[in-house]
Amino acid sequence: MKFTEEHEWLRTDGDVIVVGITAHAAEQLGDVVFVELPEPETKVAKGDDIVVIESVKAASDITAPLDGEIVEVNDALADNPGMVNDDPLGAAWFFKMKIDDMGQLNDHMDEDAYNDMIG
Repeated sequence: MKFTEEHEWLRTDGDVIVVGITAHAAEQLGDVVFVELPEPETKVAKGDDIVVIESVKAASDITAPLDGEIVEVNDALADNPGMVNDDPLGAAWFFKMKIDDMGQLNDHMDEDAYNDMIG
């Protein structure tokens, strides 16, 4: 897995990248009450706001960690946004994307570097 400074995790699944938020981010947000996901087939550029997540504490935007196309979203989050708190690194993934350049993954941190960042 790779991690972004925006507290997203990236997992490679064949030629697709699965994206979610870290346990640290979920903990900081508090109880998640709403998640708005992008439409499949949406083209995105790194840094684009593509997911809206609301909790009892705050609202946040999740940005695209890479350039590519959204190929699938986790529709279960619409009905059960609390999954983000229950299983942020597993069942609560946000979207899957095909990226334009797999080399972009090297721009992100490994787990040790991420853990150092959040201290």
